[in-house]
Order: sequence, then C-alpha cells, then structure tokens
Amino acid sequence: MNFDYKKRIVRDPNICGGQPVIKGTRILLRTILASLAEGDTIDQILKDFPSLTEEDIRAVIAFAAASSEEDLPIPELPDIK
Repeated sequence: MNFDYKKRIVRDPNICGGQPVIKGTRILLRTILASLAEGDTIDQILKDFPSLTEEDIRAVIAFAAASSEEDLPIPELPDIK
C-alpha cells in the first residue's frame, strides 16, 4: 500500500487515551471504520464529520489494511511428502 497514512493518524496519550485519531481532531479511527462497516459511503462520513477530508478516510483504510497485515498469522505450508 503506497498511501502514507502516518501523516494523518496520530496516537497521543493526552488525546482519547492514546487511541488512534485523525490528526487535529478527536475523531477515532474505529468510529470511521465502524461507519464504513455499516455501509456508509465516504460522502456520508464527510457529511457527518465535516472536519475530515477524503484523504483522511483513505488514511484510515490504509491504516486498517497495514494493521491487519501485522496481526494475521502466516499460514503454514502443508507438509507434502
């Protein structure tokens, strides 16, 4: 994934208990991800959170994709003999 989410997402222990948020806001990534999971479009999310940009939402998606790569176990190859 080439999208650099690190410029838009921060974790600060003084903001929302250190949970990841969009930089300059108190909008949790999990809130945006939950909206996407419920079927909201990017346009709907932008309407609900006018301080966000489309790039912010794409950063959330990129962050989630990168995070899932780290958490997924590598499947074992079958032992073929």
